[in-house]
Amino acid sequence: MDPLGAPSHFVDINTLPGWSNYHNEDQSNSSHLPIKGGKVDVRSPFPYREEINAKIILWRGNVALLNCTAVVNTSNESLTDKNPVSESISMHAGPDLKVELQKLKGCRTGEAKMTKGFNLAARFIIHTVGPKYKSRYRTAAESSLYSCYRNILQFAKEQAMSSVGFCTINTVKRGYPLVDATHIALRTVRRFLEIHGETLEKVVFAVSDLEEPTYRKMLPLYFPRSLAEERESLPLLPEDIGNAEGEPVVPERQIRICKKPGAPEDNSDEEELEADFSFIGSHAFARMEGDVDKQRRLTLQGQLSEAALQKQHQRNYNRWLCRARAEDLSDIASLKALYQTGVDNCGRTVMAVVGRNIPVTLIDMEKALLYFIHVMDHIVGKEYIIVYFHTLTNVYNHLDSDFLKKLSDIVDVR
Repeated sequence: MDPLGAPSHFVDINTLPGWSNYHNEDQSNSSHLPIKGGKVDVRSPFPYREEINAKIILWRGNVALLNCTAVVNTSNESLTDKNPVSESISMHAGPDLKVELQKLKGCRTGEAKMTKGFNLAARFIIHTVGPKYKSRYRTAAESSLYSCYRNILQFAKEQAMSSVGFCTINTVKRGYPLVDATHIALRTVRRFLEIHGETLEKVVFAVSDLEEPTYRKMLPLYFPRSLAEERESLPLLPEDIGNAEGEPVVPERQIRICKKPGAPEDNSDEEELEADFSFIGSHAFARMEGDVDKQRRLTLQGQLSEAALQKQHQRNYNRWLCRARAEDLSDIASLKALYQTGVDNCGRTVMAVVGRNIPVTLIDMEKALLYFIHVMDHIVGKEYIIVYFHTLTNVYNHLDSDFLKKLSDIVDVR
């Protein structure tokens, strides 16, 4: 209600039913199906997780009316598109939005830019440009649409937003098939919530009458509401479900390594003992770093410049980050051992490490290091602090101080 008692036309997302209790009759019918042994025999790559489902809302309505931290506007490269979503946002936000958009000087396909919400109930508007779809350039279109969703979610993470309202980014003008686009949208949001969803409390998919049946049909594939629904949805998943971040995977672009490049395969030596190649990749030549001992000697003698040393450290950081982005780190993310808690009195980002949540004897600590690097990548370019909580740790989850020191040594050069 406004001060004069008139009802508001904006919609409070806290009053909307969540995906977990959306059409309860469908969920109850699914959950009553028998499951052998009470468990799913083969788990889906998108397993049933109630805490993630609780963050999802499917709503048929106008995204411009949502009262959340940010809403998404789909537009063209000049940010002047006149599709139903952008026109509604422009009308409700008022003339100041148009002035602000002119200052942005456009937006490239796949990128995202942010403005204030002005007269909207939402505090921010995140503008993005979806790709034009042509079947011959399908791979490029998939990558661009993924980038749209990923960049929007990255804004939400960096601004510590608690809620985001998504419209359907692919417009009729751009010709992107709704089903294909929905797969990318849902899996990208799912993967992001798995790894970076600490602060994001609600994600609303605001859809039209035509879009709602597609979203209702496909949401169980990526956000199953029960073990039975997870099992039923598994055969319906597409062949390409993306990597750990939901990004489309192109097999033709993956690097393939064989034992002897260029040599014909010969199975006659199958009975020979396998050579030990475990040392490959650990020495300086394999890492293309030059003679490490020589570089250390020059550093001690003061002959290696600070700039050259910084460049060497940056290359090392980039290698770690590339590995982190390529790995499936969802098992480490599920431990909830690292998260961003806010800022301290000096304005520095605070990263909390919960020692009791790190079973050092049961997990691959190198994967844990990769996950920490991946999570901290967006904040290490500015001042930050790491707070380690040692409470309730024991011999099984006692984190070695060398782990934090190595993490600090790697990310500090960023």
